[in-house]
Amino acid sequence: MSSSVRVLPLPRVSADEAAAWHRVVAASMAHDLPGVPAPDPGQIHAQLTQPALSSRRLSWLATGADGVPVGVAGLRVFTSPGQEHLSELELHVDPAHRRLGTGSLLLAVAVEACRTENRRSLIAAAPADGPGEAFGVRRGFRPALTLDHLLLRLDELPEADLRRTAEAEHPGYRLTGWTGAVPDELADAFAAAKNAMNDMPVGDLDYGSVAWDADRVRAMAQVIADRGDALLTIAAVHDDGTMAGYTEILLPQGSGPRAQQYDTAVVPAHRGHGLGVWVKTAMVRRLRAEYPDVVEIETDNADDNAHMLAVNHRLGFRSYRRTREFQLDVPAT
Repeated sequence: MSSSVRVLPLPRVSADEAAAWHRVVAASMAHDLPGVPAPDPGQIHAQLTQPALSSRRLSWLATGADGVPVGVAGLRVFTSPGQEHLSELELHVDPAHRRLGTGSLLLAVAVEACRTENRRSLIAAAPADGPGEAFGVRRGFRPALTLDHLLLRLDELPEADLRRTAEAEHPGYRLTGWTGAVPDELADAFAAAKNAMNDMPVGDLDYGSVAWDADRVRAMAQVIADRGDALLTIAAVHDDGTMAGYTEILLPQGSGPRAQQYDTAVVPAHRGHGLGVWVKTAMVRRLRAEYPDVVEIETDNADDNAHMLAVNHRLGFRSYRRTREFQLDVPAT
């Protein structure tokens, strides 16, 4: 049956192609992740057409004999020093057209692109114990990391408890916050704090490392703004000017009721002072005050990241699903 499927590269994604991509992703997620909201059409269009940070994107659309889109594949090819070996795959097949070879065709095209790009590691994510996991394992992907996804319902948090935690004294530290790009006077300190994420658990993934500097944190904010999303940051700054910790929340364009947690990190020298709970609680209060339509936050943590899981559970996050990250070691040609 796969002989009736055509895989078309999308060097420049049109509005119609982005709409077709959205239909496939929405159908795939509704089947595999019931209850998890799919990205809206505008988010998909921005993802496919706007530049990403330190990476290039390759995209393919699979169509059936009648020309109807039945599958999509996107390959993110990382370009920053420390990650030139790495690529990341997103692959969806409409449930009505599965088990006909479409996924295998799309994966073969993506793996060949990895070889062409001289990438030795291909990573992908799938819902734990779902059809995507079975598909990947049959084709040589190995499980490398399990992520625990958690939800926090903002309307279930007593304001008095939040205020008490957010206003608790942390001698030697102060809170600050911003939207979008970091203020210039904090850019170097923020970049230094970002580098604390390099000790984040990544399981057995051959993920490499990223070196942050002021230019990179500004570029990250610009990429997010160009997609039409909003990035909120709360940070704890030490009296010596060091940024001791921070938390980031992403509000997708046309933001609905669910916000996405981006990074939360505490610099190693400042751990043990409750700063993680402090900045995250302050962020919850900020969302309540400034974005009342946001009613929940989704985050994910590696299942062996005991410290951050404890922080999130203390705040009131509750586990609701799991995904696994997989890696395929791409043989050289």
